[in-house]
Amino acid sequence: MSGTASAGGRRIAWRTLLSDYAIAWVVVALFVFLTLTTPGFLTQQNLRNILDQQSLVLIAASVATLTMIAGGFDVSQGAIFVAAPLVALQVENATGSALIALLAGCGFGLVAGIVNGVIVTWGRINSFIATLATSFIVFGIGYIVSDGSILRPLDTNAYASLARTDILGITSATWIAFLVVAAAWFVLARTRLGRYIYAVGGNPEAARLTGVRVRWIVGGTFVLSAMAAAFAGTLRSSKSISATPSDDLSFVFSVIAAIVVGGTSIAGGEGTIWRTILGAFFIAFMVNGFNLHQVDPIYQRIVQGTVILAAVGIDA
Repeated sequence: MSGTASAGGRRIAWRTLLSDYAIAWVVVALFVFLTLTTPGFLTQQNLRNILDQQSLVLIAASVATLTMIAGGFDVSQGAIFVAAPLVALQVENATGSALIALLAGCGFGLVAGIVNGVIVTWGRINSFIATLATSFIVFGIGYIVSDGSILRPLDTNAYASLARTDILGITSATWIAFLVVAAAWFVLARTRLGRYIYAVGGNPEAARLTGVRVRWIVGGTFVLSAMAAAFAGTLRSSKSISATPSDDLSFVFSVIAAIVVGGTSIAGGEGTIWRTILGAFFIAFMVNGFNLHQVDPIYQRIVQGTVILAAVGIDA
């Protein structure tokens, strides 16, 4: 009898291990597959390029994971990612300081995040609709700030050093992403705020009855999400030495895809930072493999869309 119970316990443990770490096994399997089938994939230069290319997504997605776990959905990150560097470069052109420009870009994100938080929590408007609406406003502000023109820094070298400085063979943008990811993980896994975020996302009414200030928690995650997007956008302009006003939503789609594929529940209350990171790298490895095999971008989009649908379906 005890032997049967022991065998049953082992089967349950294996199933739990497989289900809880499914994204990890999938990423490892994809990495091994590309290593064996794709020339040029497992090279220092290629892996460093993947890290550098994903650094901005990691910054925004790791923080946006907090928002989604808290039950929110922030689609304004794409607009903030575009508009914040336009503000930063206007400030850089006026002051000649790359550091002040970076602070200005993050400050723009702070203001946008506060607006989102107030609309969602005190205005009681669905977060998807609210942040979709503010996206149009922020995109418009970006066009006004830049006068519809491409902006460039006065001090190219100083501004470029924000994201392109080489440290031990890795760009400063990648090191910054590591720090932001570590900070987001610490907040979510090791602080009272993290526990409150899970509680609010899982059952906001129960959290309120236990004394959690639900509106402040949810609003705070929108502020952090917007600031992360602004930070990432400013670093992007440092990489390209320019910023362009546009209505491009590809960045926010990459962020949401990383979070959802990583297994964070769109209903709130469930998710982890490490899952989001693995979700981002799963998509990055997949796209990198497609590019190395010269797969048509149209087919790449079809596959990526299918993967996202599968991830949401599994969550449901």
